Amino acid sequence: MVGRLVIIGGGMAAGRLLEALADAGSDWKVTLINAEPRGTYNRIMLSPVLAGEKSYPEIVTHDDAWYRARGVACHFGARVTGIDRAAQTVTLASGTAIGYDRLVIATGAMPLIPPMPGADLEGVIAYRDLEDTERMMGLGAGTRAVVIGGGLLGLEAAAGMASRGVSVTVVHRNSHLLDRQLDPAAAGLLQRDLEARGIRVLTSAMTQEIRGEAGQARALVLEDGTELPCDLLVMAAGIRPNIALAEAAGLECARGILVDAQMRSSDPAILAIGECIEFDGQTFGLVAPVFDHALVAADTLLGRRTAYAIKEVSAKLKVTGCDLFSAGDFADLPGRHEIVLNDPLRRRYRRLVIENDRIIGIVLYGDTADGTWFFNMMRDGTEIAPLRDTLIFGPAYQPEQAA
Repeated sequence: MVGRLVIIGGGMAAGRLLEALADAGSDWKVTLINAEPRGTYNRIMLSPVLAGEKSYPEIVTHDDAWYRARGVACHFGARVTGIDRAAQTVTLASGTAIGYDRLVIATGAMPLIPPMPGADLEGVIAYRDLEDTERMMGLGAGTRAVVIGGGLLGLEAAAGMASRGVSVTVVHRNSHLLDRQLDPAAAGLLQRDLEARGIRVLTSAMTQEIRGEAGQARALVLEDGTELPCDLLVMAAGIRPNIALAEAAGLECARGILVDAQMRSSDPAILAIGECIEFDGQTFGLVAPVFDHALVAADTLLGRRTAYAIKEVSAKLKVTGCDLFSAGDFADLPGRHEIVLNDPLRRRYRRLVIENDRIIGIVLYGDTADGTWFFNMMRDGTEIAPLRDTLIFGPAYQPEQAA
């Protein structure tokens, strides 16, 4: 199909969409608009950049030459101020209007900023892009940082700064770290490993205000009166779909932009993909489903009918020396039982949640080498009754036909 395709957002979803269209030899005349002053890079590898394990050029996936070779017209560092659905144009902050025959919204997500006094002070940042990463990298040894949020992103930020000699405190409102990915036992092992790196961890901690001096954040105050001095405060308390443009354009939205199984919004000329969407009541924050959105959208733009379906996904922590793997549902509910291997001295923990002789939840810490094997069994609905006695030890201990 030949026509004008405009993509708003240059993140990983947009990058994967462009790759799929290019691989298919698409004739779409593509214009890419990105608020960041650059093209697509591997955002999930910002944590190794922060830790000094990689450099930014190593995580760039689409450089200027890539776009040029594929005829993509790029507007980097450009903000879209509005979508005119009747005229089929998008308008930039510069006043430039760009026409489209099809529009893809890939605006990603915004960080959740807990409402509290002082949240607008200088020195309060999120952890979403290269600029945030560079801000953390700019802290010197002996400086102090506070991270609000003990999820994957918050812990990666904390570990990266700690590796640079920064004194880091993690503040988490729930009873244990990574409460959406880990159970208390695995989270306890993780917390001990982080504390061994000099990271202070405060759980069940409620924030009250950020105190500043001359417009600069200087301390986080908790509800119990504890004051945590800081030179930088990093908000990593979660994300929410960035739907402001879509809402202003009158597209149907709930938590995210509502899309069908072909990634089409309520306007047939507009598709949406990635962290900004909502499908079947779910929003998305991991890279695997975001890439699936992009592939389905590419097929839609190419005139192919492919239906998106939600899949099980797994989570890993990108902190060297803290290996964890989590997938599925590991809540303690009637009708379920579990198989557990717990070896605190070797920092090895495995928990499989079983229902109807099938794995429905996986938590691994310390040794995650068998994570993919367990995950495939869960995804495929493999009956584990014949393997029950040795299942927890992994494929090396199974009959050859099972491994």
